[in-house]
Amino acid sequence: MCGIVGYIGLNKTINHSNKIIEDAIEKLNKRGPDAKGHFRDEFCEMGHARLSIIDTSKNANQPIYDKDQRYVLVYNGEIYNYLELKKELISKNYTFKSNSDTEVLLYGIIEFGKEFIKKINGFFAFCFYDKKEKYFLLGRDRFGIKPLIYSLNSERLIFSSELKSILSYPIKRDIDRQALSQFFRHTYIPAPRTIVQDCKKLLPGEIMEIQNNKVEISKYYSYYPTKLSDDNYETAQKKIKDLLYKSVERRLVSDVPLGTFLSGGVDSSIISAIAKEYKSDLQTFSLGFKDQPLFDESKYANEIAKHIGSNHHSFDITSKELYQNLNDFLDYSDEPFADSSALNVYLLSKKTRENVSVSLSGDGADELFSGYNKHQALYFSEEKNWKNSIIKNWGGLSKLLPSSRNSKIGNYGRQLKKLHYGLNLNSSKRYLEWASFMEESEVYNLTSQKINYDYLEPISSNKRSINDFLYCDFNLVLDNDMLRKVDMMSMANSLEVRTPFLDHKLVEYVFSLPESYKIESGNMKKILKDTFKNHVPKNHFNRKKHGFEVPLKKWFKNEMSGFIKNEIFENNILVKQGIIKQHGIDMIKNKWINNSVGNNVYHIWSLIMLNNFVKKYLV
Repeated sequence: MCGIVGYIGLNKTINHSNKIIEDAIEKLNKRGPDAKGHFRDEFCEMGHARLSIIDTSKNANQPIYDKDQRYVLVYNGEIYNYLELKKELISKNYTFKSNSDTEVLLYGIIEFGKEFIKKINGFFAFCFYDKKEKYFLLGRDRFGIKPLIYSLNSERLIFSSELKSILSYPIKRDIDRQALSQFFRHTYIPAPRTIVQDCKKLLPGEIMEIQNNKVEISKYYSYYPTKLSDDNYETAQKKIKDLLYKSVERRLVSDVPLGTFLSGGVDSSIISAIAKEYKSDLQTFSLGFKDQPLFDESKYANEIAKHIGSNHHSFDITSKELYQNLNDFLDYSDEPFADSSALNVYLLSKKTRENVSVSLSGDGADELFSGYNKHQALYFSEEKNWKNSIIKNWGGLSKLLPSSRNSKIGNYGRQLKKLHYGLNLNSSKRYLEWASFMEESEVYNLTSQKINYDYLEPISSNKRSINDFLYCDFNLVLDNDMLRKVDMMSMANSLEVRTPFLDHKLVEYVFSLPESYKIESGNMKKILKDTFKNHVPKNHFNRKKHGFEVPLKKWFKNEMSGFIKNEIFENNILVKQGIIKQHGIDMIKNKWINNSVGNNVYHIWSLIMLNNFVKKYLV
């Protein structure tokens, strides 16, 4: 796990100072604190910051070269089947100086070209350079677990693992107005946009090739739509179990200490239970929130740890301790990202890194098997029964209830309002509404921009299948929110996180299964829970899903009240810079003053995150 950065001259040679690449690499220090290096010739410079996981010796430092130094590679990620691929390359007379997967990737591309990427089981972002042919190949893994951001014009391509590293170069820093609107709508910016107009994200499953100064981006991987499997339910269970066991086993290979995140929920419990079968001394990690009983699931994590016999670490923290980490969290953030649970992931990663360098997580299972409340709501919306009819026609009365995530009655009121509103939309608009945190009119009040939904091609038609909506979640929520959050917060603490549910063989198979295997009324993740019902106590599979919440409302009324008043509601630098409108802020302020919470607290958080970015990188 590492950070990469580079500059490729297209129509002119490099003439800027070496200090720029050195500064760009330094910006990636937390992604790779163990070693740094860079390569430079007249056409290209590439830098690398290393977090040593496989082969911790100097032989595996990057950039890495072939024996004749014709080829150069910088790479971030892990190839889980690298030993099998290495044997294949040895049979073709390649010799290796290290035991790393990096060298396997280098020689694999030399031998097979871009087709080698399809052989890889893992996650990655890389840049390969053939100095003789002036050929470059950049790639990102199938599901976007590892990021790759770039800035392209007629003269050069700049790429990096993080936006802040690209901003070491003298590029235009104009705000992408559409990205801004999309950010307020979702609390994150969907790929391929970034907050900076001149920077883009390479999409999951894409490669970029440069030959003769011509740049071409293409898709090398697709997993949907696919022909439905005709496997019966029992056969499907057996295959899922076999595929997930193999996935976990692959992801336990490490030359440094390794553990698992264990929240006590379905996904992390299954991963931890399987991992314990392979690793007798497994360490598991969770956060406990003693002063937030509504969101504290530490007792469930402790029960699972006791059940599987892991060496469990439960970090009991308070709202005060969480707040004390806020400045470090903001300092690491670059592109605005307002999923507030990122702060919890930051602290969990920080505590976990004190014990291990690698952790497995349950990310991806919600999007793969249907684990979000909105999936149950989407399923419910297609049912024709009296409950559906009553909520659709009379659910507007829910406006009389409180609406927030900070209490059971408030959360019920919030969900009922969203359900009523969504039931009165067509299926595509319904999905979009339930995947959003700010209404279109509120976005327009802030930005004076109508939202371009060019990133929502998968739901452009009026599709109704749950499988279709899960595919939408893979492209929208998983890539841009969940995986970005985990990558950003784990890398802020030099921790590698691996995701067994995102083994591409497992994903392909589960997407081929009918939706009836995954969800039914009142039962999400049906086949996953049935498959692993003997691994975890049954009562843990029947609990309602809880969010990974941060006490924003409490902070805004106490520790941050002065900042909110003086820098968000009034004297806002975003308004002074012409980025957003005071009119929109005033409407958010009035809701806050009148205690009309709902999603309003997340709107304020979004303004705080945007304010942080503008102060650090634009002003």
